[in-house]
Formats: sequence, structure tokens, C-alpha cells
Amino acid sequence: MAAPVAPSAPALEQPKPRAAIRERTLRQDRWWLSPAISFGVLALFVAYATWAAFVDGNYYIKPYISPFYSPCLAYQCGRATVHGAYQVPHVGIFGTWYAWSPALIILIFPLGFRLTCYYYRRAYYRAYWLSPPACAVGEPHKKYTGETRFPLIVQNIHRYFFYAGLVFNVILTYDAVVAFVTPRSSAIGGGYVGVGSFVLLINAVLLWSYSLSCHSCRHIIGGRLKHFSRHPIRFKMWGFVSRLNTNHMQFAWASLIVVALTDLYVRLAASGALGHGRWI
Repeated sequence: MAAPVAPSAPALEQPKPRAAIRERTLRQDRWWLSPAISFGVLALFVAYATWAAFVDGNYYIKPYISPFYSPCLAYQCGRATVHGAYQVPHVGIFGTWYAWSPALIILIFPLGFRLTCYYYRRAYYRAYWLSPPACAVGEPHKKYTGETRFPLIVQNIHRYFFYAGLVFNVILTYDAVVAFVTPRSSAIGGGYVGVGSFVLLINAVLLWSYSLSCHSCRHIIGGRLKHFSRHPIRFKMWGFVSRLNTNHMQFAWASLIVVALTDLYVRLAASGALGHGRWI
């Protein structure tokens, strides 16, 4: 009797080519709306942030400072001039080692964190590079190398920008606390609470929410663990940031818009365009 023959392994199914259709996509919905909105909001933010960084003035009015210029590298942040504001460029704390606005130095780190953020990669890949512009929509690029070549390989340093972003979050939180406890002038006793105090506080809370909901933060806290039961504290922290992570997109957009509005508020207050009454 012949020995039974072992069944042969099933042949691997070859990947099927994309359906040969003339249309770029068969989607009937307004798939272009989301990347168009991302394109517009990001373009407006970049334009405003670039302008604000080069202005180099009206970014401080005691006790408020713009997040674009914090930590302050100018002596005048500790002094009061017209309207209590820093009006024109002056010598920095470290001398004249910079010739441009200090914001151009400070913004390298928070912008680096956002540009390499996983969510923002998706946003501007779709909105600007059309890679791809939307699900089930053909992209115009014939070749795709991912993030393995320059300049996109730089995205891999996102974790280090995350650490730098945490440092700036601490600084901006300190600025928010100062905005509540520092009197605007020596003639005013006690604390000081104004509209700007809450503006700086909301900005700090949203920046922390955006940072803690980051995918890198979630991996740093809970990654490389084989047994959560042996690390109960890290497990609770991981669960907390995981819940935040589900709203990472919302925190990303909210914090981006609010940080620009915070700079705008301080700028208008410093120029005297806004009333600056004390509440408490």
C-alpha cells in the first residue's frame, strides 16, 4: 500500500493590480474637503507664525508673554516700557549673540515637534504632497520611498523633539502661573487676574494635552514592557495617555490655533489695542 502523500502547501496568492479605471477615483463624496481644510489652516498658521517671529516686538506686557517668544531672551521682559510692553528689539540676556528675532531660535523646537508629529505628517502629506490625498484616491507620484531618504528620514527624530517640547510646556506653564500671581505694577498689591491670565492657562493646558496624547509619549510610557502586571504605575499612566491619544487629532488642531491666538492677544494688549483691566 502506497504511503499517503502529504498535502502540498497552498500557493501564495499574488497581489492583484489596482483596478484599471480611467477615473482618478470612483468616490462620490467630497473627499477633497478634508485635505483642503488642512492645507488652508496650516498655510495660515505658517504665514502668521513667520510674520510674528520676524516682527520682534510687542510680545511682552507684564505679566504676559507670547508663547512664540518664551523663554524671554531680552532684558525688557523684566522691565516696563510704554503700556508695560516690549516695543522694539533690544540687547538680549546673552548679549548680541543673535542678530534676528529670538523667536526664530525658540520656535525651532516646538515647530520641530509638530512637523515630525505622526498626525501632522498625515495632515500635510495629504494636503501638500498628495501622498495620498485621501483613502481610495490615486496619488500623482509614480515612486514612493517612504521615510527612508532625506529629507523625510529626519522624521525619525520626533522623539527627541518630544522631549524638547516637554521642556517648553513647563516654561509656558510657568508663564501661566506668573500671569496669575504677578501684579502688573508695584502700585497694585496681591495677585493679578485678567483675560490674558486665562488665555495663557488655556494655551498651556492644550499644549500639555497635545504632548501627552502623542504616540511617542504612549510608547515611551508603555512600550517595551512584557508584563503590565509588574509595572502597575506605568500601566495606569499608559491607560491615561491612551485615552488622550484617541483625541490626539483634536488636541493637535486646538493647540495649534490657540497658540497663535495667544500670541495675537499678547501682541494686541502690548500695542495698547486691547483694554487690560484687572479682574481680581
